[in-house]
Amino acid sequence: MKICGFNKTTLLDYPGRVACTIFLGGCNFRCPFCQNGALVVEPDTQPEYSQEEILAFLKKRKGILDGVCISGGEPTLAPELPEFLSRIRELGYDVKLDTNGSRPSVVKNLAAADLINKVAMDIKACPSNYHVLTGVHADLDGIRETAGWLLDGHLDYEFRTTVVRELHSEKDFQEISRWLSGAKAYYLQAYRDSDGVLIPGFSACSEEEMKNYRDILSQTIPVVEIRGMEL
Repeated sequence: MKICGFNKTTLLDYPGRVACTIFLGGCNFRCPFCQNGALVVEPDTQPEYSQEEILAFLKKRKGILDGVCISGGEPTLAPELPEFLSRIRELGYDVKLDTNGSRPSVVKNLAAADLINKVAMDIKACPSNYHVLTGVHADLDGIRETAGWLLDGHLDYEFRTTVVRELHSEKDFQEISRWLSGAKAYYLQAYRDSDGVLIPGFSACSEEEMKNYRDILSQTIPVVEIRGMEL
C-alpha cells in the first residue's frame, strides 16, 4: 500500500469532523478530469509516507483530530487497507472512506468489521455514460451493488459528482435522479482545472448550470448541495 499524500488537517473532507486526509496511490479508473492524476497513473513517482509515520502523527493528535478520511486514487485496491484501518480505529478515530464503488465486497467487509464509519461514493455519471467518464469499461454491476447497499442504510454515506461542463449534461442527472431516488445526501462538486488533472483543459459549469442540475436531483433526493462554488 503506497501512501502518496497526507493532508494533516481538513474541515472539508469529513463533514462534521476535524480530520486529516490520507491519499493512497493507484486506481482502476482513468477519469480524464481526475484532480489527482499523478496518484492514478504514476503513483511510484510520488512522495511516500510510511504507515508508522501516519500512525505516530495520529497518536499525537488525539483529542485535536477526531476523523480520518481515506482517499486516493482508489483505496479499496490496497490489500493492506483493513489492517491499516484497524490500527487507526484502535486509536479512537472515525474513518470516512472515499471510493468509486467498484469493489462492493471490500466496502461491505470493511463496514462489517467496523473499520469505517462513513462512505463517500463518487458517482461519475449516469450509468449509460460511465465508460466515457471513467475512461474504462467500468463494472456497472459492482457500482450499482455498492450504491444499492448504501441506499439500504447499512452505513452513513453521501453520493457526490464532480461536474464538468464538457462531460456532463441534463441527461446524466435525470438518470441519476431516477437511479438514486431517495438517497440521503448528494453533493455536486465544482470542477477546478489544474496541472494536476489527468487531462487538463476542461471547464467548470456556471452557477446557473449547477443550480439546474441540483434542481433535477432534488426531485427525488431530499438533500442536494453544491460544493466548491460561492453561490
